[in-house]
Amino acid sequence: MWTADKWEDYEVIDTSGGEKLERWGKYLLVRPDPQVIWDTPKTNPGWKKRNGHYHRSSKGGGEWEFFQLPSEWSIRYQELTFRLKPFNFKHTGLFPEQAANWDWFTALIREAKRPVSVLNLFAYTGGATLAAASAGAKVTHVDASKGMVAWAKENAAASGLGNAPIRWLVDDCVKFVEREIRRGNTYDAIIMDPPSYGRGPKGEIWKIEESIFPFIGLTAKILSENALFYLINSYTTGLQPAVLSYMINTAIVPRFGGRVISGEIGLPVKENGLILPCGASGRWQNL
Repeated sequence: MWTADKWEDYEVIDTSGGEKLERWGKYLLVRPDPQVIWDTPKTNPGWKKRNGHYHRSSKGGGEWEFFQLPSEWSIRYQELTFRLKPFNFKHTGLFPEQAANWDWFTALIREAKRPVSVLNLFAYTGGATLAAASAGAKVTHVDASKGMVAWAKENAAASGLGNAPIRWLVDDCVKFVEREIRRGNTYDAIIMDPPSYGRGPKGEIWKIEESIFPFIGLTAKILSENALFYLINSYTTGLQPAVLSYMINTAIVPRFGGRVISGEIGLPVKENGLILPCGASGRWQNL
């Protein structure tokens, strides 16, 4: 398992009864987690000193309960700064476990010692975009949500990357890649974190089980001849690491060679020393 264990401003303190107790900077949040199927005594005092608690509804969704939590605050990861705010469906605007992937590809970008162009698809609030830019890459950031792209720009400014070579695009990722194929544009690296289900700006429907493999095939067409890496993240239950490996091996390796590895990503739990699984990633690297 690839573990995001270099955080200072974030940690999972404890897990029990379908929930996790987290520290985001100086604030404590309790949020549901489907992986936490065990029920152990909640002895850590943080459970009672929480600043925010997301309560899952039996009818689906849920709502936040706040205890002296500001509407917005920031945390840092190395040289990056992320603005946080609790919003719909338990999220804060950041997935800390992705730092395990940031560390991997920023090392590749720095070691390449050449200009590297990165395409970040379904790019959300820009964690991967900022990590790649901080390593010296030129990044194209694409997300269908205007609000998420605006949030990502704010994170870039907070991280001192407001003038970095980042192209910000509000667009449907599939249609964007199709246009890039027609234009003949290519990228040295592609990152994607596709949702299980979504809609584009004009109502385009994305269902990951039906759409992901054809889309990987499309993105393979815009990898440069000197491509550096390819990364897929998945929080969808059916897309296990072995499935990600198979898709990348089928779509990328016949043309480029290289090596594919996949695995779970996770976060260390302070209270018991275990690693909380948080999703899966498939990585291709040109050797």
